[in-house]
Order: sequence, then structure tokens, then C-alpha cells
Amino acid sequence: MASESGAVQGASPASGVMDKGLKKGAIGYISNIVIGVASTAPAYSLAATLGFIVAVKGVGIHAPAVLLVSFIPMLLIAAAYKYLNRADPDAGTTFAWTTRAFGPSMGWMNGWAIFLADVIVMASLADIAAIYTFKLFGFTELGESKAAIIIAAVLWIAIMTWICWRGIELSAAIQRALLSAEVLILGLFAVVALVKVYGSSPPLHSIKPSADWFNPFAMNFNDLVVAILLGVFIYWGWDSGVAVNEESEDPANGPGKAAVISTLLLVVIYLIVSAGAQSFHGTGFLENNAEDVLSALGRPVLGGVLYKLLIISVLTSASASTQTTILPTARTTLSMAHWKAVHRVLGKVHKTYLTPDVSTISMGVLSIIVTVVLLLLSESVLADSLTAIGFPICFYYGFTGLACTIYYRRELFKSARNFFLLGLAPLLGAAILFGVFIKALTYYGHAENVESAPIAGITLPLWMGIGGLILGGILMLASRPYFKEFFRRKTETAPPGILDTPPSPVLPAPVDF
Repeated sequence: MASESGAVQGASPASGVMDKGLKKGAIGYISNIVIGVASTAPAYSLAATLGFIVAVKGVGIHAPAVLLVSFIPMLLIAAAYKYLNRADPDAGTTFAWTTRAFGPSMGWMNGWAIFLADVIVMASLADIAAIYTFKLFGFTELGESKAAIIIAAVLWIAIMTWICWRGIELSAAIQRALLSAEVLILGLFAVVALVKVYGSSPPLHSIKPSADWFNPFAMNFNDLVVAILLGVFIYWGWDSGVAVNEESEDPANGPGKAAVISTLLLVVIYLIVSAGAQSFHGTGFLENNAEDVLSALGRPVLGGVLYKLLIISVLTSASASTQTTILPTARTTLSMAHWKAVHRVLGKVHKTYLTPDVSTISMGVLSIIVTVVLLLLSESVLADSLTAIGFPICFYYGFTGLACTIYYRRELFKSARNFFLLGLAPLLGAAILFGVFIKALTYYGHAENVESAPIAGITLPLWMGIGGLILGGILMLASRPYFKEFFRRKTETAPPGILDTPPSPVLPAPVDF
């Protein structure tokens, strides 16, 4: 196991980031942004979630307002990522930072939360990728066959796992191509939809955009909070660009800045596309086609030939996100292995490709297993899994915000800027996310608010989301006797003046497993 003296090249010597054998300087700032945006899967997220947001009681035409409000905690937590990464550019991100700020138990739980959310979402991503593959080529019967969908979903996961294992440069290059196509097609869709709405023969039930759509105060507060849980899912994933920090050209600064830029780009994309989508046929159409609003709108908006472009957009979105979900999860478990929080075999790095070897393949295999199980159960189970993901997301994003304030607590009152950016903003972001967590716990605890039937009186989102976190707590406690060195770690604070000193290049030390 490498000692902590082996620092990541370009990281602050004070951060103590151990070299994990990943390829240094492999991707640049733009790739960090691309991975962050692509990981959220804008087209897929809108297709799978916008209709459900509209359907939340009291939301309706105010769906863009929900997306706007959901953006606020994301931006605040992105700022926390930026400053924590500045001091500690570790590929384990939240796992490493919460370990330093709160101690090993909370660090382990946050690493688990990242892993849990990523594994659960893979089934939905692979399902959409499979269905849209069949739609693209006109294989209607296969798109309605559960067996065919499962086979295609497994193939998609296997392909994306291979790409992630094959090298970070290949992953980044594919992400740039997929995201470029996705954003261009979404932009075309939104523009064409709005042009037709304002044209001489507007579509049936169309409504022209209004400033009131973007006003969160036009909704009941409780309804807004329920909808924000779905909004959080739509934005989730921008942190993937930070998880590849140790492979970035400027590990301490570039990925953190990219996280902030990613959230800003996402809110622009979401507001424009959601406004275009609901203006074309009204909110009732979105609610009636909640499981796939873009597919339902594609043909009437873009027409027969161009409709295929929207299918390509959602397909590239889901496949890109499948890839960028594997990337951060593998790096989280890699980091946990190097911190001696899990078995060291998960810390193996391929000697040629310099990617997490065992962690990447293990994530792919486990994702295939979970995907097959969820797809075999029912479509309603798959839909409820999207709700369940919100719990671990709010958990680890919220604790990242708290970790920023706790880790930098001795720096908070040195300037007004420090107080706001390192203290108030991350705390506010954490408070919003924990508030959404609690509200969702009560709301989705009622059977009438979920699609699947309760199991033993408990709804499926709670089984998967809260149950998954409880399982993590049990595994953490069971791990303590086997990883005593990690669980004896003490809490830390940011080294004095860490934000005032530019990062100094430090040659990486070899990793010896």
C-alpha cells in the first residue's frame, strides 16, 4: 500500500493525497466539464423525469421553477466541491473529504452512498439505452420484449465498462462526441418547439411561455419540496468531473472550477428545454407521457426524419451517463482501498491503461446483476428506483457541504469571502438537501405516492434508498475489525493558508500492492 507521502502531481503538498497509479495529466479542463455535464444525462433526465415533476400536485406549469430552485443547492454544493478539491484533490472526493472532516465512520458511509446511488441508477440508464437503441433502428417488437431489453441493457453496460477500463483518454473523447450531439439536438428541439408555438398555426393545447413558469413562490411550499427531490436527481452527476481529478492536468483547481461551470450549463439547458417541451402541447400531455416525454414530443415537434435525432439524443445521453457513472464509482472504491477502508484488491490499477482495474470491472458486473433483477421485477420498480436514488444523493451532497465548513472552520472568519464561500453557502446547500431528504422520507413513505406495492408495509423507495443507507451502516460497522488502521484515523482541518498558496508540483511516489 502506498504511503500518504506519495502525493498527486500538481496537488498541494499539504493535502497528503497519495498517488494511486492513475494516469496523470491525461485530460484537460474542458473534458472535466464535459464529463460533469454528460454524467447528468440531460436528455435522459428530462425524458424520464420532467413529466413526473409536472405531475406533482401544485406544480404543473411551474416545472421550470422547480428546476431553477433545484439548481440552487447544486451550485452551493458545487462551490464546496471546488474548495475541498483545492485542498485535497483525491479521486475519492466526498469519501476522502468527509473522512478528514468528520472521521472515518462518516467518510465510509459517504463512500457507500456514492456507490449505492450509482449502482441503483445503472438499471434505469441501461434500460433507456436499450429501448432507444431499438427505437432508433425501428425494432418495435424488440423494444416491447423484456428479454431483448435485458440483453441489450447488459450489452450496453459491458461496452461502457470496457471503455472505462480501456483508458481515461478514450472515455473523455467519447464523452465529448456524445455530449456535443446531445446538446445540439436538445437545442434544436427547444427552438423548433417554441417557433411552432409562436407560429401562425400553434399546436393543439400549446401555451406560450410566461414569467410565472419560473416563479417558485407561485407554488405551495410543500409541493415544491416534494418536486425538488426529482429536481435533485435531474442535476445529479456533475461531480463526476471532479472524481477524475487525479487524472486531470490541474488536479487541484481545474475539476473544482469545472463542477461549478457544469451546474451553470445544466440550469441553462434544463430551463430552455423544459420551457419548450411544456409549451408545445401543454402540461397535460407531459403528465400523460411522463415515462418518456421527449419520445412522445419528438415526432410532432421535429417531424418524421428529424425525430430520429431526438432518439439519438436520449440514446447518447443514457449511454454517456452509463459510462460516467462507472467512472466515479470505480475511483471512489479505488480511493477507499488506498485509504485502507476496503480490501486492497479494489485499489489495483491496470499497468498499461492506468485505470482502476478491479474496481471498474466489479462495478460493471454488479451493475449488470442489479439491472437484470430490477428489469425482471417490473417497470414500476424501475420508476420507484429513480425516487430512491434521491436519498443517497441528498445524503452525500449534504455532507459534502457540511464537510467544507467543518474542514475550513479555522479559515472562515479571515475574510467575508471565506465566510460566505466556505461557510454560509455550503451550509445553506446542505440544509436544503437535508430538508428535502426529510420531506421525501415522509412523502414517499405513503403507498399512494409511489407506483409499486409496499413490501412488509414499507414502500420501495424507502427499501432501496433508506434501506440501502442502513445496509451501508451495517457493513461499515462490520468492517471496523478488519480495517482498524483506517478507523483509527483522526479528524483534520485545512492547513493554514492552504487557499493562499498555489499548488506545487510534486512527483508521484510508486504504489506497491
